[in-house]
Amino acid sequence: MCGIAGIFGGPPSGLEEMVRTLGHRGPDGDGFQLDPAGRAALGHTRLAIIDLSDDGRQPMSDPTGRWWLVFNGEIYNYVELRCELAGSWEFRTHSDTEVLLAAYLAWGPACLDRLIGMFAFLVWDRKERRLFGARDRFGVKPLYLYERQDGALLAASEIKALHAAGVPARPDARTWAGYLAYGLYEHSVHTFWEGIRSLPPGCSLTWKDGRTSVSRWYDLAARVGEGFDTRPEDVVWEEYRGLLEDAVRLRFRSDVPVGINLSGGLDSSILLGLVQQVQGPESDIQAFTFVTGDPDYDELPWVGMMLARTRHPLVLCMLTPEEVPALAESVARAQDEPFGGLPTLAYARVFERAREMGVVVLLDGQGMDEQWAGYDYYQAAVNGSAGLVQGIVQGTGQSPVRSACLTPYLLAFADAPAFPAPFPDALRNLQYRDLRYTKLPRALRFNDRISMSSSTELREPFLDHRVVELALRQPAERKIRDGRQKRMLRDRVGELLPRGVVQAPKRPVQTPQREWLRGPLRGWAEGEIERALAAFPDWLDAEAVRREWRSYCAGESDNSFFAWQWIGLGLLAGGRSLD
Repeated sequence: MCGIAGIFGGPPSGLEEMVRTLGHRGPDGDGFQLDPAGRAALGHTRLAIIDLSDDGRQPMSDPTGRWWLVFNGEIYNYVELRCELAGSWEFRTHSDTEVLLAAYLAWGPACLDRLIGMFAFLVWDRKERRLFGARDRFGVKPLYLYERQDGALLAASEIKALHAAGVPARPDARTWAGYLAYGLYEHSVHTFWEGIRSLPPGCSLTWKDGRTSVSRWYDLAARVGEGFDTRPEDVVWEEYRGLLEDAVRLRFRSDVPVGINLSGGLDSSILLGLVQQVQGPESDIQAFTFVTGDPDYDELPWVGMMLARTRHPLVLCMLTPEEVPALAESVARAQDEPFGGLPTLAYARVFERAREMGVVVLLDGQGMDEQWAGYDYYQAAVNGSAGLVQGIVQGTGQSPVRSACLTPYLLAFADAPAFPAPFPDALRNLQYRDLRYTKLPRALRFNDRISMSSSTELREPFLDHRVVELALRQPAERKIRDGRQKRMLRDRVGELLPRGVVQAPKRPVQTPQREWLRGPLRGWAEGEIERALAAFPDWLDAEAVRREWRSYCAGESDNSFFAWQWIGLGLLAGGRSLD
């Protein structure tokens, strides 16, 4: 896991600043490579996970010096690919980076289909003066792009690195309008900054002579197909369980300590069970969970019961109201774009604590709800009454946004979300929306930035593409039946769990955000909202915002999402100079 940067088609001025800005993503070293012809410059910051020696440093070239690679992520099946490539490549390192380079030179862009992993990478061909880049199937690893007027292309793992190279820091009104009016965090290509775009998940790019082209190399809907998996459940479960175990086994490949993130729910129970299956009942890797001191929200009792008959030590990661202001500023700088409130801050504490204790890699249970229809609103899809815009923000009984507090100027930029519907059934279209456009993309962005800000690597075994595709092929009754969600998973999960492990009831990951913002954090929140009003007078109706905030503080709202949106604008205004 690392940070990558590149400038193509122009002078390399700014590259050192880009790499320095990405230092938290790779504290174990950095590297640069300049094309002798002056057409390309590559930079890299290294977080050493596999092959800790200097042999694994980047940028990395083939033996001829023609091709140069910078890579962020992990290729989990690099051992198997290395064996396959051994006859045509003399390996000099034990790194997955060299395996990726060898795979690209052996198979070209078709190598992407063979990769099991999370990745964003750039390969420069010095002879052809051509760039190739790609991003993993679900976009676990980021890659941002900016095309200058002189035809040069800038690429980096984070937006702030592009700003460090002189890209103007101008908020994009259209993207912000979609977020403030509809709660939409991710736009696949567009970011919250003018001119800066994201390479979409499952896409690759080529650049040559000032021309960039992007193509899709992975299509989840096409891979799943319109039909359903009609094999007996026993057969499906045997295959699914085997894939889960393999996904976890591959993600334990590491030359540094590995830990796990746990909550008290079903998905964490499954992850814990799989860890025990793969590592055996004597496994004693550390488990991390966050707490806030509020028994109405903390899942400590459930986590404690889960671990009671295992050897895993539990590490508690506390978040208190007093820590929120400083931590929110830090996380806002790390995120570059709006983030998910106090739950994201609490999760950041987990990675900070893990790094303090020497744990550099953490496994997480992200992805099961999208695969097996775990969110409440999926019930409506099964009943035939789901609209594809519901559920963009989870866990609210009222509208999560306050579009009446936006100015007509900003509202004119707000396009109502519309999502593809590639499947003949409403449930899978809703799952596809969440995997491709809403729930998963925003969670992955939050998680990447907060893990990397603490120089830790987060691995998501439940997002192994083989697992996701098999789950999506299952008919609705295997996901929801008689009001039971994740039905097939719940029926059979007992086979995976150690004796005595219990599960908490399903509920969203929450913190006492509502109570804290109108309680101990009220003064801080008001200050950030006022800063937002001062910085964005063309976007926010100050009188309407203050009126809605007073109503919220009086206890007249069951959600705080809209208040956090305004706080986020204040953090943005205070965290960097805007052009």
